[in-house]
Amino acid sequence: MRHTSATRCLCKQKLNFDITMAFQPIVDINSKSIFSYEALVRGKNGESAFEILSNVNEDNLYAFDQRCRVTAIETFSALNQTDNLNINFMPQAIYEPQACLETTIKSAKRCQFPTKQIIFEVTEQEQVISRSFLTTIFKTYRENGFKTAIDDFGEGYAGLSLLSGFQPDLIKLDMSLIADIQNNHAKQAILKGMIVTCDMLNVKLLAEGVETRAEYEYLKQAGLTLFQGYYFAKPVIESLPTVDWHKV
Repeated sequence: MRHTSATRCLCKQKLNFDITMAFQPIVDINSKSIFSYEALVRGKNGESAFEILSNVNEDNLYAFDQRCRVTAIETFSALNQTDNLNINFMPQAIYEPQACLETTIKSAKRCQFPTKQIIFEVTEQEQVISRSFLTTIFKTYRENGFKTAIDDFGEGYAGLSLLSGFQPDLIKLDMSLIADIQNNHAKQAILKGMIVTCDMLNVKLLAEGVETRAEYEYLKQAGLTLFQGYYFAKPVIESLPTVDWHKV
């Protein structure tokens, strides 16, 4: 995609509001260790992600996406972390994958944070110009040493089609599939199918939005090892929450 005057204008976008990051752990129950932390946008005055995102529009989308990446890396690095870092991105904010990565790469180098430990997440339902363009974004990120993930898998309608075109490093099952799964035969059948599919495609599978002991126990017995949710820890702004490993 060429750099038109319109795309050059994107680079001049500015935000008129401040953001920071909260972090929530992703746990590996096999090793009883942190697999990664997800960076979740918050306002400097404690505003929720919903409140912040309500201020994002076409005029500041690119600037917001770039600011989120840099803020996540800088804030996480300031906590002297060496774990993986999950960062959400907006594909509709990207006009040219490689060019839009430059700020991220520079930030990682400045903070001495390895790009191989950054996992870029996109939600399954995220609006994109085309599926092929999203695949191009993923491939470009991987070529630059980053890992990729599909978030909220199962919430939208394009999941399996998206997966057939590109296999990310990680799939995060949406909490709508996780809630009360121990009592829902249909959800259990979908989970079994996803476990087989991800195993055949060599993709890690994670259950997010786990909130109860019953959900966790069922998912653990089903064979999942990566988890995220309030059952383990809630997000904490500019700090890292403590995981109660006795629950695992």
